[in-house]
Amino acid sequence: MQKFTCIDLFAGIGGFRIALNKIGGGCINFSEVNNDAINVYCTNFNDKLENNLGDITKIRALPAHDILTAGVPCQSWSIAGRNLGFVDDRGQLWNDTLYLLNQAQPKAFVFENVKGLADPRNRDALLYILKRIEEAGYYANYYVLNSFDYGVPQSRVRIYIIGFKEKKFASKFILPSPVKNYLKLAGILTGFNLNTEQKERYAQQDLFGHIIHKRSMSLSNNHGFNDYFLFNDLRNGHSTIHSWDILPTTDRQKEICYLLLKNRRKSAYGKLDGNPLALHHFLALDPTITQEDLQALIDLGILQAEQYRFSILKSSVTLSESENALLSCCADNCFVIDDLKNSKKLKSKKISVTKTVLSLLEKGVIVCEEVRYDFKNTKISTGLFGVNRIFLPSSNIFPTLVASDSNDFVTTVEITAETEKEYKAQFIERIYRKENYRKISKEEACRIQGFPENFELPESRTRWMKLLGNSVSVPVIETLCSAILKTGVFENT
Repeated sequence: MQKFTCIDLFAGIGGFRIALNKIGGGCINFSEVNNDAINVYCTNFNDKLENNLGDITKIRALPAHDILTAGVPCQSWSIAGRNLGFVDDRGQLWNDTLYLLNQAQPKAFVFENVKGLADPRNRDALLYILKRIEEAGYYANYYVLNSFDYGVPQSRVRIYIIGFKEKKFASKFILPSPVKNYLKLAGILTGFNLNTEQKERYAQQDLFGHIIHKRSMSLSNNHGFNDYFLFNDLRNGHSTIHSWDILPTTDRQKEICYLLLKNRRKSAYGKLDGNPLALHHFLALDPTITQEDLQALIDLGILQAEQYRFSILKSSVTLSESENALLSCCADNCFVIDDLKNSKKLKSKKISVTKTVLSLLEKGVIVCEEVRYDFKNTKISTGLFGVNRIFLPSSNIFPTLVASDSNDFVTTVEITAETEKEYKAQFIERIYRKENYRKISKEEACRIQGFPENFELPESRTRWMKLLGNSVSVPVIETLCSAILKTGVFENT
């Protein structure tokens, strides 16, 4: 029996609607502009295209309804979206959402966004949104929650703004406690059936608090061993796989790599979190290192040489605006390229330091005075050789599903060991070398987001990953909306 009505803004593929339908909600309209999402939405809910209100910027009024939901586009507040906030057109969609809230005056609402909106750097924007909500006549609060705490094996931290038209219902709203029985990764992997012993070993534990303020990803750990392996040359740990662990390298070459890894983050070598080292730096650390040693690691694809320090020469060559701007940031006729990369002046003018330096070199305006050496793979999220992380079935969590997919993999192979060295060796030989790992399937991605595993989606991985990655975690919405229902706000509907 229908208990209340709702309208679904930025509906995507219907994560909000699945949750609301479960607790008695009836969706009378939705708003979506992505054709793929619209087709999936209408197919799975047997809805009519004419029920789509379309582009939110062109909606002038909403039909009467009880609860308004909106997963407002999040890119403007995320690191991936360059933190442009309201400067980005997508950030302006908040104003359209708040306009319709003020116009329609539903009894309650739930808005979802990335946790970046709650970060200190976006404090003024969040306060602006809350002020607009208050001016519309609502009593609202926001909560930063991790989907992992509400029934899915995924670390997905989001901000949820929940509001009521009447204060008495707002005062009755109680944020639900995290679930007691966490679903582990093994519970969603296809073809992985837990036996009695495994069920006991993977016994559910209350590991995390439900309000996450700082970390979006926590190491999953059983018996002292991490439950996933990280492919990375910039960090170290018992479950970190480096390029020199995979490529054929000598013990001597491994020693040089570890020497760079240990020292590159020291302030003595530069101002960045990680700095390249010159040959004379290596020699100060180990006098036996030669240029040939470094070149051999370059040939293996582990290290790369970088032009680091430059001198400015006298020249009458005509310079571009970008070239003049870069040279104006230099002092004493020399500069270090990493210093320029931190220049607010160059960032504000959107000048590419790398491209501009190359242009100045070609014109003979500058000359390289110092070459330094760093790891070739310095982007942590990319990983190594197409792999970022491989998760074992014992893991509590899988990382946040994102629209662009990721280099994260799963394995159904279990490994046990007595020592960290043995643990890592077993992983390399039994899982990595034998390629006993894969990306999650469409059905598994649905489970990770809390969607029915028979939910109809496009066959193309790129398409269904984008749709699921942009959606909400259904169990979180169901839990929050059930708590809204318990306040009695819809009892006289």
